Amino acid sequence: MQSDLFILQKIPSLTTLSHFPLSSQFSRKKTSCGCGGGGGRARAMQRTESGGGERRSGVRSKLTEASFLASLMPKKEIGADRFLEAYPEYDGRGVVIAIFDSGVDPAAAGLHVTSDGKPKVLDVLDCTGSGDIDTSTVVKADGDGRIRGASGALLAVNPSWKNPSGEWHVGSKLVYEFFTNSLISRLKKERKKKWDEKNQAAIAEAVKNLDAFDQKHTKVEDVKLKRIREDLQNRVDFLRKQADGYDDKGPIIDAVVWYDGELWRVALDTQSLEDEPGHGKLEDFVPLTNFRNERKFGVFSKLDACTFVANVYEEGNIVSIVTDSSPHGTHVAGIATAFHPQEPLLNGVAPGAQIISCKIGDSRLGSMETGTGLSRALIAAVEHKCDLINMSYGEPTLLPDYGRFVDLVNEVVNKHHLIFVSSAGNSGPALSTVGAPGGTSSSIIGVGAYVSPEMAAGAHCVVDPPEEGLEYTWSSRGPTADGDLGVCVSAPGGAVAPVPTWTLQRRMLMNGTSMASPSACGGIALILSAMKAEGIDISPYDVRKALENTSIPIGTLPEDKLTSGQGLMQVDKALEYLRQSRDIPSVQYEVKVSRSGKSSPTFRGIYLREACACQQPSEWTVQVEPKFHEGASNLDQLVPFEEHIEFHCSDTAIIKAPEYLLLTHNGRSFNIVVDPTSLAEGLHYHELYGIDCKAPARGPLFRIPLTITKPMVVKGHPPLVSFPGMQFSPGHIERRFIEVPQGANWVEATMRASGFDTSRRFFVDTLQLSPLKRPGKWESVVTFSSPSAKVFSFQVEGGQTIELAVAQFWSSGRGSQQTTVVDFEINFHGIDINNEELILDGSDASVRIVASSLLSSEKLVPLAILNKLRVPYRPSDSKLQTLLGNRDRLPSGKQILALTLIYKFKLEDAADVKPHIPLLNNRVYDTKFESQFYMISDSNKRILAKGDVYPKSTKLPKGELTLQLYLRHDNLQLLEKMKSLVVFIERTLDDKDAVRLSFFSEPDGNVTGNAGFKSSVLAPGLKEGFYISPPNKDKLPKNCPEGSILVGEISYGKSSSEKQSGEKNPKKNPAFYRISYVVPPNKSGAEKEKYSSAVSNISVSQRLEEEVRDAKIKVLTSLRQSIEEERAEWGKLSASLKGEYLKHTPLLAKILDALVTRNNVEDKVQHYEQIIDAANEVVDSIDTEELAKYVADKSDPEDDEAEKTKKKMDSTRDQLTEALYHKGLALAELESVKPETRTDKVNGEESGEPVVKDDLFEENFKELRKWADVKSSKYGTLSVIRERRSGRVGTALKVLNDVIQDDGDPPKKKLYDLKLSLIEEVGWNHVASIERQWMYVRFPKSLPLF
Repeated sequence: MQSDLFILQKIPSLTTLSHFPLSSQFSRKKTSCGCGGGGGRARAMQRTESGGGERRSGVRSKLTEASFLASLMPKKEIGADRFLEAYPEYDGRGVVIAIFDSGVDPAAAGLHVTSDGKPKVLDVLDCTGSGDIDTSTVVKADGDGRIRGASGALLAVNPSWKNPSGEWHVGSKLVYEFFTNSLISRLKKERKKKWDEKNQAAIAEAVKNLDAFDQKHTKVEDVKLKRIREDLQNRVDFLRKQADGYDDKGPIIDAVVWYDGELWRVALDTQSLEDEPGHGKLEDFVPLTNFRNERKFGVFSKLDACTFVANVYEEGNIVSIVTDSSPHGTHVAGIATAFHPQEPLLNGVAPGAQIISCKIGDSRLGSMETGTGLSRALIAAVEHKCDLINMSYGEPTLLPDYGRFVDLVNEVVNKHHLIFVSSAGNSGPALSTVGAPGGTSSSIIGVGAYVSPEMAAGAHCVVDPPEEGLEYTWSSRGPTADGDLGVCVSAPGGAVAPVPTWTLQRRMLMNGTSMASPSACGGIALILSAMKAEGIDISPYDVRKALENTSIPIGTLPEDKLTSGQGLMQVDKALEYLRQSRDIPSVQYEVKVSRSGKSSPTFRGIYLREACACQQPSEWTVQVEPKFHEGASNLDQLVPFEEHIEFHCSDTAIIKAPEYLLLTHNGRSFNIVVDPTSLAEGLHYHELYGIDCKAPARGPLFRIPLTITKPMVVKGHPPLVSFPGMQFSPGHIERRFIEVPQGANWVEATMRASGFDTSRRFFVDTLQLSPLKRPGKWESVVTFSSPSAKVFSFQVEGGQTIELAVAQFWSSGRGSQQTTVVDFEINFHGIDINNEELILDGSDASVRIVASSLLSSEKLVPLAILNKLRVPYRPSDSKLQTLLGNRDRLPSGKQILALTLIYKFKLEDAADVKPHIPLLNNRVYDTKFESQFYMISDSNKRILAKGDVYPKSTKLPKGELTLQLYLRHDNLQLLEKMKSLVVFIERTLDDKDAVRLSFFSEPDGNVTGNAGFKSSVLAPGLKEGFYISPPNKDKLPKNCPEGSILVGEISYGKSSSEKQSGEKNPKKNPAFYRISYVVPPNKSGAEKEKYSSAVSNISVSQRLEEEVRDAKIKVLTSLRQSIEEERAEWGKLSASLKGEYLKHTPLLAKILDALVTRNNVEDKVQHYEQIIDAANEVVDSIDTEELAKYVADKSDPEDDEAEKTKKKMDSTRDQLTEALYHKGLALAELESVKPETRTDKVNGEESGEPVVKDDLFEENFKELRKWADVKSSKYGTLSVIRERRSGRVGTALKVLNDVIQDDGDPPKKKLYDLKLSLIEEVGWNHVASIERQWMYVRFPKSLPLF
């Protein structure tokens, strides 16, 4: 996901918790960042400590201009201001930070140089490949110094450019593919305005010509004049339709790459972007090279103001044009390191630090991260010897501290000593909402988002800011599913920081854990700057321990740690801690917890969430193992290591543990007992931690978190729970934990708010945990403008604890003295089913369902629908390759491999389609596979859909389609196993094709049609059975092959508060489940053709002759005609066969077809004349009078002989029409290459005088019109040419558009080439420019790179 950002407009990827960046929208929109006073879905918790660590007196001083500016880029909260005042030269100098994000704009304000004058940005990389251009095509310049670009444009090369080899690598791309959606939207709006002006001028001219004609010809009766007027009208209509259907795909840019003898150079031709003629020419471009070499960048045009960087890979065969995929990355980099010499209060936390930008947000996916981007980013961070990594991306996970990316991170941290900082997520306020990787990985410092009073007053412009700082409402909370704390520390989660130049502003307010992470990262950069200057060895283990043991607690309750981690980090105190412990070995204490007597699973803490776990004491085995960095000396570090650990516990009545432990390098295990029986209902947090007896000032060396959520038990009938009179002030959170009654499937809840004046905004979350599943989370943002009630319904899982978290948004209700009173009522409902997920196996038997209500009377109203079809495919081809270059070589030295799997499938009709890959889908971090990416293309190689682990449905046209699935890993054996990977092509069925299943009270009801089952009332404790019928085979959707699966949903009850809900769609009911049907073998079908017992009138010898003749024709059609010798052989054989089988139409038709499809023809005149002659031979071989009689006879054949005759005559007519069609095309082409052959000379354009000589084209056209619809998609091209020959270009365009629209096959390039030439002929350059863009889209020369 994207970053944890909370931006005013909810940028979906601002901290990726779900495939996007992590700003405050984290969980709601899979992001982790946020912006504005609360735009996204962010949550916060109250605090009792101020940002600077001092207790607040309850009186907040008024902001001054200086304190206002300081609040926009908060530093006081983490002690960075005090640190920099004390150590001005430890401002990040000597520290390099890798920014894993959506990309950084090197032209943005504050990102040019460091505080000591060094370049701020050392490298800018697109790790996703979304900006890659294939430049493997090599061309040479002509005598005039021009080359042919990949777009087809002729480009002048600057003669001053050094190119010893004379080889130019060329490629091209639509420029919009580099831009964000918001930038594209702005450009489209501005470009359309200019295009409209040109189109209106063209329309005005066309209308003027039409009016002039009407004034000249007041009465039009002559046929030719009517056609002329019709043409003028068609021109007007065409232009108007162009305005209605305007769709700007963006200009095409050409990229040219060459080697100047020292470096690879890149130049772009961007003339199509520029408004002024002559601007953007290739020869005027200042060449770039890989950014790290010269640190130069370009701007596409003044209109877009978008900065880009170029990097060349694979010896010039790939050029990466790097742009950002959202403002998020630049904003993050600015918080960490921006330097504004004229505005020091707006500096980032570490203005002396340098950065490399590693773009992990793929522009093709709306800035979602990919496995490719993540692994390449880690490779780059190690290659550049970075000290820190900041990643403000993430998403929920089903397995914490697990997966391919986590394995690579562990290596980078443990072996290369990089410190990895990441956002915790924006999915709060519920517990267990921290996202991967920041909140769930042991090697990563996960950061929560804090807001201080000054930030609230200044950056957020809150009317009456809080007296004390607090965690943002939306900041994700721990613990993780395996009991780890989740959040490590907290830092300011909002700032006004630099944004890319294309946004047309210098800086912007965003808030989210996406902003907290770089704030913490910048603070750590200050510490590292000091450590380097003072010669203190840097270890990620030591830095993390220093941060945790010197942070200021936020809140006074133990459970507040689940919100803010160990507290608000303090830079100066952390440095002092590291100074004092500089001689102590760098060790990470790995803690593994398991239930006594069970070796697996292991946990990183203890999390007692379910009611059964709180009813009795439990014993746990704890293994503590010191981990040294890779390469530590056995004799000097491992052998001498020995620590005397004293255990401390927050409550010895709850946790019983040993008092001391002797810990050596090999680790120790011990048992503890947890007794939650005396605890009251609700949330309880405790810690068992170890202190070094010899150096207690070091603080806890390791912690074992214990989280207990003791749920209340619902005892009444009906199962109703009420929480009356809850009191809320801004930022306050109320949590309730309830054991969902067994048999409950859904909840109907009512929330009543009263006692307030101004409007109130609440976040309402519920969350349940189940093994090996992502947290089951329901959420809603509710605003009360006046006292009223809101009603909700949502699905639950019986027998599992559910948390209800209700929070008044941290800034809502500020300025009001009134407390909000909330009454919350929960009513559990449920229909228990013997088999929740149904699979119908394809047989005709109904499936029995037994339903019961364990809680109260419920109305049983079963409803089932199958509305998606999944067809399985195996690859038709595969390609395994070793990727070249350093960007795909892991820090371990292993080279990454890529496997491309090809799947062919066909759609009979346009449909919403997506690939479904059960093994790989829906997991970015919690998977051992590195990455995946897919593209779906048509026969023209046009990309129609693309995606990664989260495939989306896309409307695809009918026809033959190709799916390419791209998989990466360094493990060859793993990829070999994937070569037969099954992919399902999932098609969403239209409502009319969806299959609605029936229910019966008898097992044979689906056959007899009796005993239908509609509804019933279930009494508590009693069971009732009924049957679900498989779909009627006649009702199955068409194109539903054997072995495919119809999937859908089934529900059994509906919400009592919504009378009409879910009457047709089970998903609209609060509880629904999956149902699937395996399509059985097709009917043994199809009747075999009847065997005719009639005695054939053809003799054996005749039959033998026909077989021999057909065999010779087959040989003729199989001959190649690539070179002159092959064509000569073909000519001899065709002449021989024509002589042997005089006027045999099928033979002549094959000869004509061979001529038509011949390529690389040098003498075009001769070629077209040959086609005309061959077509005449086909026509002359047919008895047209006999054929006309047959066509006139509309009666159906009555016997086999008549059926045979019908097939033969239909074939003959097709051969005749094809011959006439190709003859017409050849005549037209012959006229174009040999104008003197034109035979339609007329005296006067509007005179209406007859043709002075025979018009062969017209005669042929009229003949074709006798036998076929000349405006059909098959023959319409000839009608277009006819209109064009007559000068009626407007009518030609109308006919051509009709032909294109009627053509059901994939677009034909020749039709669009013809359309473009007609538009250019009439002089509508503005329309032609749009059409050229679409030609590039519809008919790419090759498939794009992955």
